[in-house]
Parts: sequence; structure tokens; C-alpha cells
Amino acid sequence: MFKRINKLLIPLPEPEYPDANAAAAVQELLGGKYGEMSTLNNYLFQSFNFREKKKLKPFYDLVASITAEEVGHVELVSNTINLMIKGTTFPGDPDITPMQNAKDKRNSHHFTFSAQTSLPVDSMGRPWTGENVFTSGNLVLDLLHNFFLECGARTHKMRVYEMTNHPVAREMIGYLLVRGGVHILAYAKALEIATGVDVTKMLPIPNLSNKAFEHARKFEEQGVHRKLYTFSDQDYKDIVLIWKGQHPEDGQSLEVIQGTPQGAPIPDLEEIPEEFAPGISKDDFMEIAKRLQRSAGI
Repeated sequence: MFKRINKLLIPLPEPEYPDANAAAAVQELLGGKYGEMSTLNNYLFQSFNFREKKKLKPFYDLVASITAEEVGHVELVSNTINLMIKGTTFPGDPDITPMQNAKDKRNSHHFTFSAQTSLPVDSMGRPWTGENVFTSGNLVLDLLHNFFLECGARTHKMRVYEMTNHPVAREMIGYLLVRGGVHILAYAKALEIATGVDVTKMLPIPNLSNKAFEHARKFEEQGVHRKLYTFSDQDYKDIVLIWKGQHPEDGQSLEVIQGTPQGAPIPDLEEIPEEFAPGISKDDFMEIAKRLQRSAGI
């Protein structure tokens, strides 16, 4: 059972200008092989399919908690893409070609399919596929896969960060570089407990600290790199048996937070008349309001 909170993980800045081509690149971090839809669904099905949940509870709690955070990551990247496309076109009579600026953008589906919002595709427009999900049933193999998956995801984030200086993209990627680093370390620590092998000696992969990225440094200064959330009011407490000790980079104590991050408001996307979205006029809205009042007995 899942509980949804109407917040983003972090606030995103209001965009000063659109960059739909950069938004197409950011799609890789959403629907690519190493994107957030892949990390989410890998951990989601591994948590559903986990055997010996009671006997191996700390490992189950870890995968289940990170699963819940990944839902928030999918939400964060999607909202980033939405904000980056905002302002590409303009309202007006159809004959003045109000969407003329869209024809030269890399992903025309952003304009023809989704009314200038995110899609479950990669940077080349290929749909995300369940073939990206790995759930072997073997605990060590799944943990090793997840460690590799997070390292691949980190690599792609670093590359997309270097592809665009758009403020919304940089804010999101900076945060996810830090949170992805948490997940990499968490899976490394879980592997060490399960096998005795110190996988943390391989870190960081790629061999570049998050501190090299301006938009990641501030989150590390806030201690975001040391915290692992349960994303539950009462459950998944045994991740404390894995997420403990000191962070390998700065030696600060790792901390388990029972619950969720504070969160921030979700952007409210304005209408785009040239896309007929949401397609509710002022008169339509007034009629809807009247029907809602009658339904409520007012």
C-alpha cells in the first residue's frame, strides 16, 4: 500500500526561458535504460518479489524504502521537463502558426503527444520498456545489479548536467546526484554485510566527487548525502542495521529518517490555449463550479 503526499522532493526554480532541446536530453534521466523509471521499477518488483522478508528484513526494508523515494524521483524529473518546455510556443489564432517554434525541436512528441509535458521515453523518444527491469530472486545478485544500476544512473546524470546549464535541470540533477550517491552507498553497505566484500572501495563511480558540481554542493552542505528516508510513518525501521557508521567521504555520521523529506510545492502548469490544454474555458469553469456546488449541497 502506498501513501501519496502532494509535494515535490525539493523546490524547482521558476524557469526564465524555455529550452525544449535540453528537455529532450533530460528525458534520458526519466525514461532511459538508467533513468528513474528503471530504478523505480527494478526496486519495485524486487520488493514485491522479495523472499524471506522476515528473515532478511533489513535488506527488504532497504529496497522497499528506496523504491518509495524513486517514485518521487520520477515525479521530480517529470516536473523538470515540464518547466523546461514552458514558453516554447505562444497563444494565438491557428493561422498565425502559434506553435511554429516546436517544429525544430528534437522531440516533437513533446508538442504533438503530451501538450508540452514529460513522456515515458528516453532522450531519443524510445518508449521505456519493462525489459529494463531485473529481478532475479537472488539477494546478492539483485543488490549487485542495483549498485551497478545506480552507478550507471549517476554517470548519465553527470553527462546531462554537462550538456545543459538550464537552471531547472541543474537544480534537479544536483539533488539527484546527491541522492543517487546515497543509494549507491546504501547498496554497497548492504553487499558488504551480505558478502563481506567492501564495495565502497570502488566509489565514487565515475571517479569524481559530487562536490565538483555547484548544484550538488549545497545539498551536501545540508547533509542530504548522509540521510536515508524510510518513506513510512512506522515501517522499514531496520534499514538502520545497514545505513549506519560514517560517510566515506567526509566521515560524518549516517542518519536514518523515519518518514519523508519536508518537500516543496508542485508547480501548477498554466493553460496552453494553442495546445487546447486543459481545454476548459472560463465559461466551462463557471459551469463546473456550479455543478460542484450542487453536488456538495450548497
